Amino acid sequence: CKNLTYPDHLPTASVVICFHNEAWSTLLRTVHSVLDRTPDFLLHEIILVDDFSTEEHLKEKLKHYLGNYGKVSIVRATRREGLIRGRALGASKATGDVLVFLDSHCEVNVDWLPPLLEIISRNSRTVVCPIIDMINSDTFQYDTSPLVKGGFNWGLHFQWEPLDLSKFLTKEDFTKPI
Repeated sequence: CKNLTYPDHLPTASVVICFHNEAWSTLLRTVHSVLDRTPDFLLHEIILVDDFSTEEHLKEKLKHYLGNYGKVSIVRATRREGLIRGRALGASKATGDVLVFLDSHCEVNVDWLPPLLEIISRNSRTVVCPIIDMINSDTFQYDTSPLVKGGFNWGLHFQWEPLDLSKFLTKEDFTKPI
């Protein structure tokens, strides 16, 4: 993706991040990685959805801290909703052209968003998934994600499958949808 060029007029993104009692440092690493590694003109907003957290550091302290970042807002659920309803709550508040859902304990890489938006700009019915690296929940260490592709089986259950590494050795653009 680094050597590819992307159109000047890509859609903007609303990034929705749900959390429940997430560690302060992990949540902020996720938010700052999005702010610092996303082209500003493509990032419309970050919507943090608090899924009824009980940890005090995720209340006023978080609201006060994020008040310095105009593109970040917090939506608070009034009861425990779970990940999918939490994401739906965040999506209902989003005003960007494209919705992007991230976990609250990951880091994005530099310019992670343009390749995704470029694919979506060609076909708005496309669902894309970036390679997102993880933050270890025990050590908070940054860790690369395995090279996998996501898909659905005939029972419509999501599953990860290893990528065929030979795809990376060809001249074919391996960033294209499978």
